[in-house]
Amino acid sequence: MKHYSVLLKESIDGLAVKEDGIYIDATLGYAGHSKELLKLLKTGYLYAFDADLEAIQYSKKELETYGNRFLIFHSNFVHMKTCLLEKNILEVDGILFDLGVSSPQIDEAERGFSFMKEAKLDMRMDREQDFSAYDVINTYSKEDLLSLFYTYAEEARSKYIVSSILKYRESKRIETTTELVSIIKQAVGANYFHLKHPEREIFQAIRMEVNHELRVLERVLPDAISLLKRGGRLCVITFHSLEDRIVKRIFKRLSEVDPMVQGLPEIPEEYRPKIKLITKKPILASESEILENSRSKSAKLRIIERV
Repeated sequence: MKHYSVLLKESIDGLAVKEDGIYIDATLGYAGHSKELLKLLKTGYLYAFDADLEAIQYSKKELETYGNRFLIFHSNFVHMKTCLLEKNILEVDGILFDLGVSSPQIDEAERGFSFMKEAKLDMRMDREQDFSAYDVINTYSKEDLLSLFYTYAEEARSKYIVSSILKYRESKRIETTTELVSIIKQAVGANYFHLKHPEREIFQAIRMEVNHELRVLERVLPDAISLLKRGGRLCVITFHSLEDRIVKRIFKRLSEVDPMVQGLPEIPEEYRPKIKLITKKPILASESEILENSRSKSAKLRIIERV
């Protein structure tokens, strides 16, 4: 199974891995980053999270070739703190988030992530959840769809796409990825469609909605930072401008003195910076990595350290 781990060396280096440390791969996927972490751990331990049971089953076999110093939780990373507390883990040395969709998930047609392959509208990371892309496209109101496409896809012709979806829904349900692509193309016109490819961002927006990606990211980052030991590192790889904006905003807020107490001769502990920025600007994929894996083109890596 071919899977590329984006910014692999940069993110592992960014964690400054200790042989005896405790590390979290919050987005296990197909174990690319986790394998590199396990190679560096002698007496340390790795905890990994993923909502995709198929990815877990594959990755467990991969990781077992490097020993048994790991545990995988079948859970969204938003539950990280609770899951670790159950194992009596109160602090860790490093945490990694890779917020992209794994190549095998995209390439497996039946998952419905790809706009280039015929499949039922699905896009669930956790296939045990009921809510899917089918529900978004067939049950969301005009206002909800407009908000989704304008906000997540930042698509200028969202109103035309939404109008076409609602018109189509008057006669039948939208069942498949190719049906939706055809509706988008008809809504925006062939010239705009082939020039801008709005289906890319529309599909990504639906996927983010189905899996509540921005909401859980907002919730989990403060939890992740609170789990870090002093000197512990957090690496986050984003692929969408809205994801990166959330990460940048939270990192900025927690790396500065609270504005309420700026200028005081003595800053109380609770108002001091919680983290320091290791990367002032995000690390991007190299030209050679982009040539090897075009999906890395939009990747941005940000790194912080607990102080």
